[in-house]
Amino acid sequence: MSRDARWKALLELLVERGRLDVEEAAAELEVSAATIRRDFDRLAEQQMLVRTRGGAVVHGVSYELPLRYKTARRASEKQRIAKAVAALVAPGEAVGLTGGTTTTEVARALAERGDLAAGTPALTVVTNALNIANELAVRPQFKIVVTGGVARAQSYELIGPLADGVLGQITVDVAVLGVVAFDVVHGAAAHDEAEAAINRLLCERAGRVVVAADSSKLGRRAFARICAAEAVDTLVTDAAADAGTVRRFEEAGIGVVTA
Repeated sequence: MSRDARWKALLELLVERGRLDVEEAAAELEVSAATIRRDFDRLAEQQMLVRTRGGAVVHGVSYELPLRYKTARRASEKQRIAKAVAALVAPGEAVGLTGGTTTTEVARALAERGDLAAGTPALTVVTNALNIANELAVRPQFKIVVTGGVARAQSYELIGPLADGVLGQITVDVAVLGVVAFDVVHGAAAHDEAEAAINRLLCERAGRVVVAADSSKLGRRAFARICAAEAVDTLVTDAAADAGTVRRFEEAGIGVVTA
């Protein structure tokens, strides 16, 4: 296992459990305790975790794993969700994409659609995510609109009043939200309040709102609310979603697509 893969695995375990012991992590990843100690020390230097005697802990309940470390988590589920979301978009529409690993996969799925290979434009994509804009900018058939703002290191998203200014002047046919939590009662949410504010404004400028979220994010709450559940038209999730949770979303008037 490479160092990068090992670090990703360690951080994923840490986010799931909140605390990891050196011996426990070494057994999980089948490496030596000395290797794990060095990894913990290096990650602590990057402020990715807090070193403790014999292990490590996350920074707190609002801890957010940076995007570059999340790309491998539930990858197959996110790719299936992305294809299902992309199928909901019609040629010529204006699509708003927030940042995140699932919405990045949505951007890739849109780029792969044969019926969007040409047009004037085939699609207009509005995004505050630098990585998504970078991937799609090489597609001449897509018109890419990037909001202004200050770059947020964890998610590559642009936030703040400069982004507000752009989004306040446009409308989109569909907004696709990447979220960290989606619940019938508490709505869609993010870790960061500034990120949530931009996502909320994008929702308000959209004709319809689609939440793209794998099943691990359903029925959960997070710190910063993006929008109420009733503001969402469609939820696209994976087939592992709990049937009772899906039913509650449907009873709230939200169309659910499982991929």
